[in-house]
Amino acid sequence: MAASGGLRPAGEEDSGGPAGESQYLAACRACGVTPVSGLLRRALDSALSLRHRGLGLRGAKALALSLMVDTSILTLDLSDNWLQGEGAAAIAEMLKENCYISAVDLSDNKLGVEGAKALSAMLLENTTIVSLQFSGNEFDDHAAKYLADAITANSKLEILDLSYIMFDDKAGEILGTALAENFRLKELKISWNHFHSQGAAALAKGLGANTFLKVLDVSYSGFDNSGAAALGEALKANNVLEKLNVSNNRILVEGALHIAAGLKENKTLNRLNMTRNPMQSEGCCGVLKALQANSGTGIEILDLPDILENKELAELCDAVKILFPNLLLRCGGNTKLQRKSQLKVELQTQPEVVGNSQNAVA
Repeated sequence: MAASGGLRPAGEEDSGGPAGESQYLAACRACGVTPVSGLLRRALDSALSLRHRGLGLRGAKALALSLMVDTSILTLDLSDNWLQGEGAAAIAEMLKENCYISAVDLSDNKLGVEGAKALSAMLLENTTIVSLQFSGNEFDDHAAKYLADAITANSKLEILDLSYIMFDDKAGEILGTALAENFRLKELKISWNHFHSQGAAALAKGLGANTFLKVLDVSYSGFDNSGAAALGEALKANNVLEKLNVSNNRILVEGALHIAAGLKENKTLNRLNMTRNPMQSEGCCGVLKALQANSGTGIEILDLPDILENKELAELCDAVKILFPNLLLRCGGNTKLQRKSQLKVELQTQPEVVGNSQNAVA
């Protein structure tokens, strides 16, 4: 990765670049690495993306030294750079000092427990970062403990991505407790993990106690009926969550009915994705009946599994669409049932009823 040919002559003052080219070049010389051309050529904007550059430990150290006192970069993307634990530690030390960067992407960097420990310690001190992506890193139960401590104590972080980590039930229990105690996090992506009974239930229980989280994605995480039951209870108690993705799990009819029981009482959830769960037509009908019974539901988009349509399901779809004309109802990623229902609404319902703001979901 060669440096740009347009470098400033030695001794010339900085142009006001994000880290200052001279600072970065000096750091590269000190660490014995070749400067990254993408950083030298970048415009004077607030985002720095160095994805897939193979920075490694020494490259991370050089970058961290140059960003220590930077005042212009607000968004930093270092995904897929093989930083590992030591590289993450260097970035963490920089983020303890830098009070301008607010969004960091460290996905796919093989951070491991050492990286989790360093970055969690950083979060105990940093008061600027609001968005942090850890997707695709090699964390285990020990890493989960460090992250849980940071999630509990940090009062600024609002968006956290822990997807593709392969956490198991024990990690789910640890993170569920932290979620219950956090009072700032608004969005948590924790898909593609291995939460089954205890882990799924613990995460759901944490959601029930959390009063700030608006978006939760637990798709592809092995949630079964016990996790779904805990989610149903959480939906009864939680009056903040707006978007929930439980697609591609192991939720059967019983689990779907538990979630439906929660939907009967919930007023804030506006999007629910339950696709690719083996909940059969009985589970889908249970969810639709819950919406029928909840005149104050906030649901705007509902994604159900693509199952063989039967008379009861078709009639329920029609009935729900009449109650909530603006509801987008999709089965298996398509809107076939929704379009069919909408046609009947247009034929059978007067215009003033369709536009009734009390019945419509904005």
